[in-house]
Amino acid sequence: MTDKNPFTRLPLKRAEFHILLALAGGEQHGYSIMQEVDALTDGAVQLGPGTLYTSIKRMVSDGLIEESDNRPDPALDDQRRRYYRLTDFGLRVAAAESQRLANLVDVARARRLLEQGV
Repeated sequence: MTDKNPFTRLPLKRAEFHILLALAGGEQHGYSIMQEVDALTDGAVQLGPGTLYTSIKRMVSDGLIEESDNRPDPALDDQRRRYYRLTDFGLRVAAAESQRLANLVDVARARRLLEQGV
């Protein structure tokens, strides 16, 4: 992606935002990302392998994440796993999306929508 303005990438797809949030905690392999998203959302969001790996491929192409060269000890890990990490651009996009969503929550509070209950 040549345009490095994070706001041009917004709004993020739900899966992409959750992947960025998971990777904000550090490098992870695909299955670990799925588990982290599940844990961060108390099971409300569960990424299937198709969604996860399609999103990862697109996010690598867009410069949001990159494959990591760092590998755990081969005795402790499966060498077929690919590890991913946020790029600086991915971090900026995640921060911009977080701010966008926080602004929407502020509007919902101002309009007393959060008091209505569900």
